[in-house]
Amino acid sequence: MLRDGNEGMSTIPGFNQIQFEGFCRFINQGLTEEFHKFPKIEDTDQEIEFKLFVERYQLVEPLIKERDAVYESLTYSSELYVPAGLIWKTGRDMQEQTVFIGNIPIMNSLGTSIVNGIYRIVINQILQSPGIYYRSEWDHNGISVYTSTIISDWGGRSELEIDRKARIWARVSRKQKISILVLSSAMGSNLREILDNVCYPEIFLSFLNDKEKKKIGSKENAILEFYQQFACVGGDPVFSESLCKELQKKFFQQRCELGRIGRRNINRRLNLDIPQNNTFLLPRDVLAAADHLIGMKFGMGTLDDMNHLKNKRIRSVADLLQDQFGLALVRLENAVRGTICGAIRHKLIPTPQNLVTSTSLTATYESFFGLHPLSQVLDRTNPLTQIVHGRKLSYLGPGGLTGRTASFRIRDIHPSHYGRICPIDTSEGINVGLIGSLAIHVKIDRWGSIESPFYEISERSKEAQMVYLSPSRDEYYMVASGNSLALNPGIQEEQVVPARYRQEFLTIAWEQVHFRSIFPFQYFSIGASLIPFIEHNDANRALMSSNMQRQAVPLSRSEKCIVGTGLERQTALDSGVSAVAERGGKIIYTDTHKIVFSSNGDTINIPLVMYQRSNKNTCMHQKPQVSRGKCVKKGQILADGAATVGGELALGKNVLVAYMPWEGYNSEDAVLISERLVYEDIYTSFHIRKYEIQTHVTSQGPERITKEIPHLEAHLLRNLDRNGIVMLGSWVETGD
Repeated sequence: MLRDGNEGMSTIPGFNQIQFEGFCRFINQGLTEEFHKFPKIEDTDQEIEFKLFVERYQLVEPLIKERDAVYESLTYSSELYVPAGLIWKTGRDMQEQTVFIGNIPIMNSLGTSIVNGIYRIVINQILQSPGIYYRSEWDHNGISVYTSTIISDWGGRSELEIDRKARIWARVSRKQKISILVLSSAMGSNLREILDNVCYPEIFLSFLNDKEKKKIGSKENAILEFYQQFACVGGDPVFSESLCKELQKKFFQQRCELGRIGRRNINRRLNLDIPQNNTFLLPRDVLAAADHLIGMKFGMGTLDDMNHLKNKRIRSVADLLQDQFGLALVRLENAVRGTICGAIRHKLIPTPQNLVTSTSLTATYESFFGLHPLSQVLDRTNPLTQIVHGRKLSYLGPGGLTGRTASFRIRDIHPSHYGRICPIDTSEGINVGLIGSLAIHVKIDRWGSIESPFYEISERSKEAQMVYLSPSRDEYYMVASGNSLALNPGIQEEQVVPARYRQEFLTIAWEQVHFRSIFPFQYFSIGASLIPFIEHNDANRALMSSNMQRQAVPLSRSEKCIVGTGLERQTALDSGVSAVAERGGKIIYTDTHKIVFSSNGDTINIPLVMYQRSNKNTCMHQKPQVSRGKCVKKGQILADGAATVGGELALGKNVLVAYMPWEGYNSEDAVLISERLVYEDIYTSFHIRKYEIQTHVTSQGPERITKEIPHLEAHLLRNLDRNGIVMLGSWVETGD
């Protein structure tokens, strides 16, 4: 926590807050948006109409607790109910029933989901934001060629390019390109509308010959020419409705659907005022993009940096879950349509409950959490690993990059990353730079932009006001960075401070600063912020240190670090491994299994975790830290978890280390240790492994588990009981 000039407090946000905010956005907004896309369904004779009353949907409380879902290998989910109506148009009768749509996995208190008893986490994905981008390349003759790329919400790309004769072409495939006039005509504009909506009509008229006039003489001719070039079809194709549908499905739907983020970005880049709800690429957009491209050709305008964070967007848990919910509703629509047609064919009277099944939604989410690359099993090696896993940021996944094709420029640190993406914490190996971690203070807005907080320095008011800046805003301001400003708000005006401006690092006078940092660790992730004196470290060694902290296993006797950074308590608290008092009260009873305390006349029973196996085979165990008769306050630690002491993170031991040669025994990075480390169980840890065996029914009869195994010596079977299962308390070694 820090004090600013107004004696206020700046608190580090919860480390799971990004996951919670994303899931709440999905529940509050995403469900409603996808429900409103669900159409009315009619049979082929248009006698029956099925519709959902989406304004009155209900999401009920989960039927089981988180703890029971883990122990019983169930999914911690909530049931979704929606009123549905079936309308007979002939008699104008309507039958309304509340139907069960399916189960939606709910996020638990750790910011994760429990699917089939397994903790799973959804990783945030970083993608190129939909919109339009301008760049310049050199051709084989050494001449600069300007191109603009329109990226759709689906990830499809369309390119406009201008040649040496100032002719503008739209590239529809890698080898084929068509005139911008043909593309605009195929999208519904005639020649007069094209010339009236551009700033340089003489350039468009300069390459309009008789052949070009024939191609754009009508919309049908333009569509035929466009289809011929796009599909590489020879001869003379005939205009038909099926041809338009194929072109719509293969080109326009994949490359021209901008989405609300793409519409917002194109409006900003091209200074347009098209309504936000119009998310499809319009002829007006194409002509404005061509005008801007001509301006680039003559030296007006600026090129885009594709690696700047203002040109990226975060695909959070809200977007991923909403996409899956929309996919489930499409499958439900097809199932209902088929069921209605089948009922009419067999002369049956359908009801809303007979038409709707829960298979579509439940199966879609089970497939997503089980098979999607961005849905991963939560790494529970230690409390730090759990927190860091939920704050990862990945360029990989559907619609993203691959480790073998990503260039060094994408992997490298960009100046816009500062305060948003940690420059230290990343994976090692082929995915270096493609999997990163969010900085500790960031938040993700509804547009998918990463915002970082800064204190605004105002001459009118002496109060320091904290504001969140997006990557597109802070490059226009002088942002002072460094520990000196964050720790000393009352800095003298004549002092010279380091600052960042337009992706460059400068040294400027204090009166020129617009914003300043709020915290010394603002630029780092949680893993890097737990390294003491990281500012004196080499970046490569700090990267390895932050990764190795996540490999530490909980010890049998944990110990707090002597030198820390101050984030150990919040890391342990947000990981959920410790038992915390939800309200104040008095302890009635405590043992290794549970803690019971009374609060305002209510008796609260808190069960403790006893030697539970994590998915990394480490031991998750809680030890009571309060005694009977003691009064506790709200938020007080009742029991320590794995790798925590007194509610603080405790990953290792405070041992004495000496850097010195010892008769050559420490050559090749070998380490000499004292025998006390072994005899006194200083680094002893518990690991729990689960072994399973399956029996099958074969052609010779069913298999059975038994101790009577031929050709094995008796001492190899000494630990087995009569059923062939190892006896409790047996000492087993490798190979037993």
